[in-house]
Amino acid sequence: MSVEVNLPQFGMGMAEGTILSWFKQVGDAVVEDEEIAEVEAEKTTVVVVAPVSGTLVKILVQPEETVPVFTTLALIDEA
Repeated sequence: MSVEVNLPQFGMGMAEGTILSWFKQVGDAVVEDEEIAEVEAEKTTVVVVAPVSGTLVKILVQPEETVPVFTTLALIDEA
């Protein structure tokens, strides 16, 4: 079963974020709470972590794309 990796709201005023880079590629194993992407939000750089352990199966938002908070960024198949 695939689990969505969503862009969290890091601050009350945060409305969107821009993906700066992915630390993992499709097919890579990830561990719960592992940093998988770097995001710029409100002129601050923050990281997105894996919500579960498993395999990164799809990246939906590419670097330099700006999306609203809670947008699905990627999918992870649980281990």
